[in-house]
Amino acid sequence: MFKNSEHWLRKRKKRQDITEDIIEYGIRNSDRIRDRHWEDVWNAITRIPPSGRTLKVVYKTEGKDIKILTAYWID
Repeated sequence: MFKNSEHWLRKRKKRQDITEDIIEYGIRNSDRIRDRHWEDVWNAITRIPPSGRTLKVVYKTEGKDIKILTAYWID
């Protein structure tokens, strides 16, 4: 289901608290927001319980797969 970009593989080492299940929750429970700079890229912004932190996931759809470009906390 998920593919990881080279950028996300590098950043994931520093953001170990953002797991795949948190990313999946964020994508499923957010509206698809079109990215300002890229036509084929989507953003998902949602609050993650129970921490209450806000997560932003930048991703691209490739058929049935979702390619994670990056993910980070917005707080």
